[in-house]
Amino acid sequence: MTSIRRSRRTVTRATAVAVAIAAGSATALTGTASAHSSDDAVKVAPLVKGLYQSSYSERNNVLWATSAVGRPPVTQSALLKIDPRSLKVEKTIVPPVTDAATGAVEAVYGVAVDDEHNTVWTTNTRNNTVSVYSQRTGAHLATLPNVNHARDVVVDERHNTVWASAFTDGTLVAFDSRTLKEKKRITVAGSGPTGLTLNEKTGALYAADLNGDQLIEVTAKSKTPRLIPTGDGPIAVALSKNGKTAYTADQTAGGVSVIDLKKGLVTKSVPTGAGALSVADDDRTGNIVVVNRTAATATVVNPKKGTVVRTVATGANPNHVQITDGFAYVVDKSGAGLDGADQIHRFRVTR
Repeated sequence: MTSIRRSRRTVTRATAVAVAIAAGSATALTGTASAHSSDDAVKVAPLVKGLYQSSYSERNNVLWATSAVGRPPVTQSALLKIDPRSLKVEKTIVPPVTDAATGAVEAVYGVAVDDEHNTVWTTNTRNNTVSVYSQRTGAHLATLPNVNHARDVVVDERHNTVWASAFTDGTLVAFDSRTLKEKKRITVAGSGPTGLTLNEKTGALYAADLNGDQLIEVTAKSKTPRLIPTGDGPIAVALSKNGKTAYTADQTAGGVSVIDLKKGLVTKSVPTGAGALSVADDDRTGNIVVVNRTAATATVVNPKKGTVVRTVATGANPNHVQITDGFAYVVDKSGAGLDGADQIHRFRVTR
């Protein structure tokens, strides 16, 4: 769920109207951050059980992270507001209840920030919906239906569009970020879209197709999606700063593919570790970070050279990586914290 980002805002806006997850508990859950050795330069903090993804708000200088525990009826889920420096939870927002009899809530999994409208979007995979929340108040603003097995979500602030992947249907669903109404659907028969990224300059969307070992490219001008071959089992995708190169985390292959988007072919394949699950680009260095779930590592890769720069040990089952201001934030599902809490790891992409 990475995208080509605009330059850091220089003016702090006094007011914000944002996204979070359902209006509910605002009790802050705090974890004790512990620094590893200076050589590793890794800071780790326990958060809550069931961490899935995170997204950074430049406008508010916070991380938003999702958590959900167990199978339906899911009764334990939260959207967390996290200080990116201390890694402490500043606010916990509980999604709305969907079934009073069981206590099931609208559990949140994928997450993306819309700083233009000061909202947070989440995918509610078990409920086949996406939701919108206010970053300022944490209020639940809307639940949008018919996104079957909603997996990832990405925000195109420049074009007032939010895309979500519907894995079961092989569909990419676009919403208007101002009206919160659906405005477009694109289906690729037999596909299984998972991770998303976009080029904010052009509005081009890229979806990793886990079923088809390909990228699905959707542009404003194209009448039909363009299909671009990738490695084996692409589940997440990121873009270079200039938008000319895509990177897919290939779960089956255990590595990352470097893809020339103009030529539509893989130029390099770099092994990173078993169960490659998430990938993010670092605009400052041009390096990328790949999270390897089975290997319990995060691998820094120089995509131009096709070489591994550094491998960082994480907790068991790392699930997602977000890069902000030269730092990688990795959430895991290790249960290694107090009372089985999962953890967040922060490290500098280059030392």
